[in-house]
Amino acid sequence: MYQFEQALWKKDIQLVAGTDEAGRGPLAGPVVASCVILPAPDEYLINGLNDSKLLSEKKRENLFQLIQEHAQVGIGVISEKTIDKINIYQATRLAMKTAFENLPVLPNYLLIDGPLKLDIRCPSKSIIKGDRKSASIAAASIIAKVTRDRLMKQYDEQYPQYNFKQHKGYATKRHKHSIEQFGPCPIHRRSFSPIKDLVRVGGKYSYEIR
Repeated sequence: MYQFEQALWKKDIQLVAGTDEAGRGPLAGPVVASCVILPAPDEYLINGLNDSKLLSEKKRENLFQLIQEHAQVGIGVISEKTIDKINIYQATRLAMKTAFENLPVLPNYLLIDGPLKLDIRCPSKSIIKGDRKSASIAAASIIAKVTRDRLMKQYDEQYPQYNFKQHKGYATKRHKHSIEQFGPCPIHRRSFSPIKDLVRVGGKYSYEIR
């Protein structure tokens, strides 16, 4: 998991950051990105780093705490309203750029998950499935995922009828049924299907094409 970081460290590029996001696909809530500069393994090794989607919730929470304690962390949160205005691709880039700018120190190099390019003053490399190949990106994926999950649990308290704490805003059958039953709430992404295709007839909603 440290192959990219070690290659850069050997070139005397010491502060290597990784960035990743959580929440590109859901029908509700923000997209969250994180940027993480890990300590070198000989300083402090955080064991078990991997793509956050491959880890249990308990493992993610434990790693989240360790990363916060031993690494440099920046977070970017872009709301559903901004997603609707600029689209999810641009919102993801903005979340990553915000996370990068929120790091307490400026890195010498940035590893980016996926084929994204960011408008930043720092050399960077895009890595497909980087959260399974780079420790820094994996750490960022964990921070982003846990941060977003916690936000969705808070939204669940505001809008309990949608069960956000369970599906985190993703398009499960139960979630889509809740939207059809109650209509979209303030944190639903109006630009996403099937929400943008909702038709209200009387007091009822249905996913009919306009």
